[in-house]
Formats: sequence, structure tokens, C-alpha cells
Amino acid sequence: MLRIEFAPADLVRLRFAHSPMVEVVTSLFVLDRPARFWMYAGWRDSVLPALADAPLRTLRALAAAPTCQVPDFLTPVPAGARPTLDEELRVIADTPPEMVAAEVHRAWAGHPAPPEVVRFGTDPAGGLAELVREIRRYYALAIAPVWPRLRAAAEGEIAHRALTAAERGPQALLRGLHPKLDWDGTALLLGSAKERRWSLDGHPLALLPAGFAGPMVYPVTDTPTGRALWYPPRGYGRLWEVPVPRRAAAEAVAAAAGPDAPVEPPPPALAALLGPTRAAVLTLLAVPHSTGEVADALRLAPATASHHLTTLRDAGLVVGERVGRRLRYLRTGLGEQLGGGAGTPPTGRP
Repeated sequence: MLRIEFAPADLVRLRFAHSPMVEVVTSLFVLDRPARFWMYAGWRDSVLPALADAPLRTLRALAAAPTCQVPDFLTPVPAGARPTLDEELRVIADTPPEMVAAEVHRAWAGHPAPPEVVRFGTDPAGGLAELVREIRRYYALAIAPVWPRLRAAAEGEIAHRALTAAERGPQALLRGLHPKLDWDGTALLLGSAKERRWSLDGHPLALLPAGFAGPMVYPVTDTPTGRALWYPPRGYGRLWEVPVPRRAAAEAVAAAAGPDAPVEPPPPALAALLGPTRAAVLTLLAVPHSTGEVADALRLAPATASHHLTTLRDAGLVVGERVGRRLRYLRTGLGEQLGGGAGTPPTGRP
């Protein structure tokens, strides 16, 4: 069992972020372990034809190392809450060559390495440059088509956890983070890990929801960029109920973000209680939306969307939070109880 020990001040230093590189790396786990990550079969089927001819040997070799260790420099703990891929790739590209060589060697220690891995021992700068190119290529083919839904799920998770912490304190946030995690009042316990203790030593713990984490929790315990915990956002299984279109990445991004994106219908009982339109708004707010986004998604006039949001807010079912210049709405704890069926991760195969 991994025991992550918290000093009193560590609770107030908890923070959230959503990392493109964590999505990249966890999606590679999904590709390499289809039996464990069965819930991603539709996404795998959609991207494998495009990946078949793509030169990605260096990236795939590092993500599938026989020691099951991925070099830490591949997933820097984000300094901000919403880093872009370019920002994270700049951090990766600036990794000292000797650190790159050492971490790649550690990931393949004791095993015969392919030429792409051997190169890091003699030319770490060249290997790193090739790796960055392959990450960009892979992201365009495999991640960009689903990025809007990944970001929306992470935003919803972060907003929900922030509201939980505001209403019930940071310890409540940790108690319900993931079924594999337990909070005993002073430490976060991961039962499926090897027996060891881990202190944060004054470092803030970054909680990184990742749509490709599946049922897993991944602790990042000791890296130069910080400490982190990767875990799936609430309702991650529903991310993949809508098929991923087999089209060019740019077209797929536009389609996923456009007004024709499918919207989950509200449960009949909720529609009977609130009315079909208001129930649809509450169901949509499983992830944060602005008034304009609600209007576009449900094909409502902006004034109508605003009226329904105001009514739900006055009833204590939703709350507005400002993200930059935009006011976005999400469900409160009471709203989750009424419309929160979509927030439960799958527990087994259908």
C-alpha cells in the first residue's frame, strides 16, 4: 500500500490541472493494454488505422518500456492549471540531456533495447528532438480529435472538486477522489500499490484528472517538476459513448466542438420534475457551460437559456463561476443529487 502522508499545510496547497502530456501517455497505455482498458475500444478502433503508418517508434518505445516505468521528463507536472501542448513540449525539450539519457536507460534497464532507445545513450539531444516531433504527430492523429471532450470532462471534474472543497473542506475532496483511494485523516492510501510511505516534503500535490486514465490511479512521487496524482474524472466512461469520427484531426476537433455535438437526454423522472428543457440544462451542466454554450448545445435562444440558468441557480441547483472573462455554470451538490447519474464511472463490462 502506498501511503501519501499530509502535513496540515499540505491540504491547503492541493491544486488541480489538466495536462495534454498526461493524456498522451495514458492514451498510449490504453493502446498497448486493450484488455485492461476495454472501455476505450471505440477510440482504439478509430485511431489505429491512422497510426499504422505513422513513424512513432521512439514514443511508443518509451511508453511501453518493459520495466513499466515511463521517463518522468515526458510528463512534467504543470506549473499552471491549463497548460497547452506547446507549453509542455517546451519544458520537455529543455530537459538536460544527461537527465534524458539516465531516465530512458532506467526505463529499459536489464532488457535489450531497440535502436530508438539506444540512441538516447549516445545522442540524447537528437533522440529528444525526434521524440518531440513524434509527440506532435501522435497528438494530431490520436488526441486532437477528442481533445474537446477530454478538456470538458477535466473542467467538470475540477469544478466539482473545487465546489466540494468549498462546501465541506479539503478533506472531503480527498475522501471521494477515487474508489482505489482512502483518506484516513492524515494520509491518502492507494491500496493497489507497493508497500511504501511518501511524504510531500512541502511540495504541493497536483491532482491531474485524465480521460485516458481509465480505472487506474498513477502517483508521480518524486520528480524535479513536482508531485502529482493522475486519476480519471467522474463519468469518464461516458466520454466514449459517442463514437469518435474517423476524419482528419482538424475536422474532428471542429465537429466535436460544434453545435451538432450530441447531447445526453435528461432522465425521464428529472424531465417530469423540472420540465424537459430545464432538465436538459441541468443534465448538460455535468461539465461547466456558459450561457451561450448552453444555448448552442440545446438550440435555445440566449434569453431562454439565461432564464433557465437563473431559475436553476435560484433553486440552488447550479452555481456560476468565472473562468477568465467567461461566466460558466455547473451543478451544485444538490444539483448533482438530482442530475448526477452521469457522474458515476463504470464498474464493469456491460
